[in-house]
Amino acid sequence: MQRQYSGTAGRTENCQIGVFLAYASPRGHALIDRELYLPESWTADRDRCRAADVPDEVGFATKPRQVIAMLERTLAAGVPFAWFTADEAYGQAGYLRDWLENHDVFHVMATRRDDRFTTRAERTDRADALITGLPTRSWQRLSVGAGAHGPREYDWARRPIDGRWNNGRGHWLLARRALTPNSRGELEIAYYVCYGPKRSRLVDLAWTAGSRWHIEECFQQAKNEAGLDHYQVRSWRAWYAHITLSMLAVAWLAASKTIALKGEPTPAARA
Repeated sequence: MQRQYSGTAGRTENCQIGVFLAYASPRGHALIDRELYLPESWTADRDRCRAADVPDEVGFATKPRQVIAMLERTLAAGVPFAWFTADEAYGQAGYLRDWLENHDVFHVMATRRDDRFTTRAERTDRADALITGLPTRSWQRLSVGAGAHGPREYDWARRPIDGRWNNGRGHWLLARRALTPNSRGELEIAYYVCYGPKRSRLVDLAWTAGSRWHIEECFQQAKNEAGLDHYQVRSWRAWYAHITLSMLAVAWLAASKTIALKGEPTPAARA
C-alpha cells in the first residue's frame, strides 16, 4: 500500500496498483495477465519487502516495463493476436514503442496532443498541429463497436509519420474527433501513434483504438462477477493468489458463454 495516483479513483490515495493485460476478440474478452506495481519506496526497502513476502529478485519496474514482461510471456506462450493497444500512460513510453516495433507487434497507442512527431516530408510539429493541417476530406465517420447507448461513432483521420517503412510496415499519427461539442463548445480530439502493416486501412487503426474499451468491460465483469476488488490482502503472494483466481473465473465465464452461444457443451460438462 502507498499513497499514489489511481486511475480508477481519478486521484491520489492510499491504494494498490495492478497492471493488467486483456485479450479481446469477436468471441469475447478476458484478463490474461497481471503485475503488481511496487513504487520505488517499496523496492528500495528490502526489509519491508520481505515482511510482505515480496521475493528478493523483484526490483523496481515502471508500468511500461511490466507491460513488456507480460507481452514477453504472451509471445513465448504463442498466444495469437493481431494488434496491441494501450492508453496514454503507455503510449508516452518511447522504449515500449521501440520494443513493440523491434518484436514486430502491431500497435495503436494513445498519446498526448503536445507530443512531437516528424512527417515523411520531414516536418516536425506537435500532434495537434499535424492533425489540424489535414484537409476536411481526410476525416471519415466510423463506428468502432457497440456502446451502452448505441454505436461508438467518431470522426477519424490519420497522417503518415517518420519511421522504418521497410518490410511492408508503416507508421501513422491517428486522430479521433468527437461528434458533439463539450461544455466549452469544442470537439475533443484524441491522438494515437500507430505501427502496423503498410496496407492498414484507417478503419483497422480506428477499430484497434476502440478495442481498448474492452479492458474496462473486463474490469467491470471481474469486479461484479468474480470479486476482483473484494479483498483486503497485504502480502505479495495473497495479492497474486486472489487476482489470479478472479481472472481465471472471468476467463471461464467468457469461454463458457462463447461455447453456449455456439450450442456446444460447457467446459464443466465436457470434463
